[in-house]
Amino acid sequence: MLRGPAAALLRRLAPRVSGGGCGGVTHRRLCPPIAPSLLARFSSDPNSSTPSPPSSSSAGGRDDAVEDEELPQVSNGDAGAQLSISVDRSGLYNPPEHSHKPSSDSELVKHLKSIIKFRSGPISVAEYMEEVLTNPQSGFYMNRDVFGESGDFITSPEVSQMFGEMIGVWAMCLWEQMGQPDKVNLIELGPGRGTLLADLLRGSAKFVNFTRALNINLVECSPALQKIQYNTLKCEDEPVDDGKRTVSKLCGAPVCWHASLEQVPSGSPTIIIAHEFYDALPIHQFQKASRGWSEKMVDLAEDSSRFRFVLSPQPTASLIYLAKRCGWASSEELEKVEHIEVCPKAMELTEQIADRVSSDGGGALIIDYGKNGIVSDSLQAIRKHKFVHILDDPGSADLSAYVDFASIRHSALEASDDISVHGPMTQSQFLGSLGINFRVEALLQNCTEEQAETLRTGYWRLVGDGEAPFWEGPEDQAPIGMGTRYLAMAIVNKKQGTPVPFE
Repeated sequence: MLRGPAAALLRRLAPRVSGGGCGGVTHRRLCPPIAPSLLARFSSDPNSSTPSPPSSSSAGGRDDAVEDEELPQVSNGDAGAQLSISVDRSGLYNPPEHSHKPSSDSELVKHLKSIIKFRSGPISVAEYMEEVLTNPQSGFYMNRDVFGESGDFITSPEVSQMFGEMIGVWAMCLWEQMGQPDKVNLIELGPGRGTLLADLLRGSAKFVNFTRALNINLVECSPALQKIQYNTLKCEDEPVDDGKRTVSKLCGAPVCWHASLEQVPSGSPTIIIAHEFYDALPIHQFQKASRGWSEKMVDLAEDSSRFRFVLSPQPTASLIYLAKRCGWASSEELEKVEHIEVCPKAMELTEQIADRVSSDGGGALIIDYGKNGIVSDSLQAIRKHKFVHILDDPGSADLSAYVDFASIRHSALEASDDISVHGPMTQSQFLGSLGINFRVEALLQNCTEEQAETLRTGYWRLVGDGEAPFWEGPEDQAPIGMGTRYLAMAIVNKKQGTPVPFE
C-alpha cells in the first residue's frame, strides 16, 4: 500500500483524462511504496495537458593575362630623350576566378566556417554543439517549436499528462518535508513547451497552500519557446505599482523568465526541476591515442565544403576537466573505454544547484537519459524523429548526449557539505514508486476507448522497456518504453532528510 503524503495526493487527482499522449496497452504492474492517496488529491479538472543566400556580386573579375604596361613618356628637359618603363607582372599571385553563384550554405554553416578559418584550426565539439543549439540567430532551439509529433523529438511530458502529475507529487512531498514554507521558488530548467509545469500546476490545484506559495521561474534562452510557455501556462500580464507582472491563471502564481539559473533570485526555499536539460549541455569528446588522450575536434575538409572530425595535435585547455573526471573513476573503468565525454557546463551547473540548495533549502530533481558512470561516444543528432549524422546540416537537428550521473553526484558533493545526493534510479522505478500505476487505473475508469488506448501507450512509454508487447498496430509505430533508459536523481538539503521516493 502507498503511504504518507503521496497517498493523500493520489486520492485527490483528477478522476478523468485530460487528453494528449500516445496509445497502447500494458499489463505491467509496479509496486509503489507511496500511497495512492497522495496522487488522488490532485485537481479534478480534466483539462488537456498536450498541448539568404547572399546576392551575386556585380564586381567583375580581373583579366588574368595582364600585359606589360608602358607608362607615359617623360622628357628629361635637356636632350629631349624619352624614357619607357615596363612592369613584369607574371610572377604576381592571380586569384582564381570569383564565382558569382550564391552560396547554398545556411547562415549558421557560414558562421561555423568563419570561426574555423579565423582561428586557422578546428573548434571543440562543445563549441560546435553550443553554436548549433543556441546560436542567437540560427540555433536549433532559438526560433521554432522542436517538440512533439510535428517537431523533431518527443519528451515524456508530451507523452502523457501523468508524467507532469507525478513530478507534482514529488514537488509537493518535498515542500512538505521543508515544513510547508509560505514562499518557495519553483524553478524549471529548459521547460520546453511548458507542458510538464502545466500538468504539475493543474494536478496540484487543490493544494491551495502549495500553489499559493509558488514563485515560478523558467530558465529559458529561446524567445520562441518563451512565447509557447507563456501560452501553455495561460499567462496574463497584470499591472502592479512598479509596472507589470506575469501570472499563470492555472494557479495564480507569478511567472518570470531567466537566461540562466544564476539570474533567478535567491533567498527563498527552492524546488528545481531539470528534465532533459543536462543532455543538451555541450560536451567535450576525448579519444585514446598513441600519445595519450586527445580531444576530438570539428574542422573543415580540405575543400572547405563540409565539416569533419579530427584529433587535436596539441593538448587543449579542456584536458583539466578530463583529468577531474578521470580522478572520479576507477582504473578498471578507465581501462575499458577508448572514448570519454566530459561536460564542464554540467559540472558547473550542478555546483550552482548545490550551492543554492545548501543556502536556501529545498532540492533539485534531475531526470534524463544517461549512465551512472563514464559516458563514451554517445553524442547523437535527431531530425524529424530520425537519427542523422552529427555534422550534417548544422542547426537542422537536435544534438544531445548521455548524461554522466556519476559526475553530477561528485560535482554536487564537492560543492557543499550541506547537501545529500540520492539515486539515480530508473524512471520506471521513480514513477512507479510515486504511484503512476494507480493513477493510470483511476483514469481508465473514466475515459473513452480511444482515450484508454492513449493512456496505455503513454504509460508504457514512460515506464516500459523496449517495444510494447501488447502493440497490434504497424510495427514501425510500436511504442518504445523509456522506463529504463531514463534515470532520476535528487539533490536536497540535508535538513529535509531523504526525499520521496529514494528512501
